Amino acid sequence: MVQVNIDKKTGFLSIIILSLVAIIILMTFGSDRHDGLPGMHKGGMHKGDGLSSSKLNGADVMFLQMMIAHHQQAIDISELAIVTSKDAELVALATIIRDGQTAEIIQMKNWLLQAGKDIEMDHEMGHDMGGMLTDTELSTLKASKGSTFDRLWLEGMTNHHNGALHMTTMISDAQNPEIKQFGQKIIEVQSAQNAQMKTMLSRLG
Repeated sequence: MVQVNIDKKTGFLSIIILSLVAIIILMTFGSDRHDGLPGMHKGGMHKGDGLSSSKLNGADVMFLQMMIAHHQQAIDISELAIVTSKDAELVALATIIRDGQTAEIIQMKNWLLQAGKDIEMDHEMGHDMGGMLTDTELSTLKASKGSTFDRLWLEGMTNHHNGALHMTTMISDAQNPEIKQFGQKIIEVQSAQNAQMKTMLSRLG
């Protein structure tokens, strides 16, 4: 035990100083004990994205696996449009779709890997994906040129987008906020692109 001698002249000042020291010590230890508590965020320690993304339910996993394959076909036919179409607006839209959905595939694969889930889906699941172009439709598109190609591509991509929009209903009750936000982004982006493609189809006559 520390013994403190306090004289009449300096006693009051000494008490104040000791009290301040005690308060500072308590504040320091209190802060250290709470820095690592769950739910607290500090600069350089924001791990929220990885932690929350690892919590996926069955519907989340199925949605991501199916949407990866669905996006891949959109990328493939967008690349076809970029090298085939002479319509500047169509080529620009195809480029946006290709680049945007490529980035989304990377994000979806990361979520599945963080959760320890397979990236590839079961082959049976592919039958539940709406809007996918059949092998016959793909062959017809590849053999087309000029305005015929442009029309077939716009019609095919519109149906493809409609299929993706329907698939987002799988995660309407998602508990993971990142997955739910991702689904909402798909709805907003692809709905806007559908509206643009409708206008482009009208322009083609």
